[in-house]
Amino acid sequence: MPANSRNFVVALLLLVIVIGAFSMYRVGQWEKALLFRLGEIVRTDIKPGLHFKIPFVNNVRKYDARILTLDVDPERFLTVEKKNVIVDSFVMWRIVDAGRYYTTVLGDERHASQRLEQIIKDGMRGQFSKRTVNEVVSGVRDEMMVQLTADANVQARAIGIEIVDVRVKRVDLPAEVSNSVFRRMQAERARVAKEFRSQGAEEAEKIRAEADRKRQVIIANAYRDAQQIRGQGDARAAEIYAEAYGKDKDFYAFYRSLQAYQQSFQKGNDVMLLQPDGEFFEFFNGTKAK
Repeated sequence: MPANSRNFVVALLLLVIVIGAFSMYRVGQWEKALLFRLGEIVRTDIKPGLHFKIPFVNNVRKYDARILTLDVDPERFLTVEKKNVIVDSFVMWRIVDAGRYYTTVLGDERHASQRLEQIIKDGMRGQFSKRTVNEVVSGVRDEMMVQLTADANVQARAIGIEIVDVRVKRVDLPAEVSNSVFRRMQAERARVAKEFRSQGAEEAEKIRAEADRKRQVIIANAYRDAQQIRGQGDARAAEIYAEAYGKDKDFYAFYRSLQAYQQSFQKGNDVMLLQPDGEFFEFFNGTKAK
């Protein structure tokens, strides 16, 4: 083959390869693609895979359809109590309509982020204005974020995106509001503590009164039992004395007189003025012995 013919064939093959390369494009599973014809969108529902186009007439723009994260700048919002809170949040979003995304924000992620950030801040402003500081800090926040996501999605669909989730990273209070909230929390905790102390004092009084009542009952029962036992002992002693007295009356009378003498003359200087022949000294004067 002549050299000119060979060069022509090689050039033709190269041209075919170049035209073939410009005629094919691939769309990934994670991508959304738009097919243009001379700058006009002609197709938006392009499936993932290998596709063909007319070189220099058609061109393709592809966008990442995976979930993206937007870190929203901290913003001040007013609560229903007219108090400022500083909210730091982030948004997870993705492209669902590439055609609308291109026509509204020119397919620019920076423009889309600006629009989305404004939508989120407007939504938060509306949600925070209906709630107190305690509600936005406590568990009501999850319910508020769900409602905010649903409301913001209505506007986000207009630019071809979907908001997957909105989350608040932190809620800070300005210094003047923080001091007021802390004082209120301190007063509330003091009130609760005082209430608990009063309840404890009341219970202590009840327990103390019940213990005193039981103590009095126990003492009364013990005194009753003691008196019964003492009475039984006295009765038994009297019975024993009576039996002993009945066995030997004279000896019993003598023994009782000795006990009386012992009790009367316990001290050495005791003096008693009695008649010698009195009944008390009957065992001394011999009348009883006779």
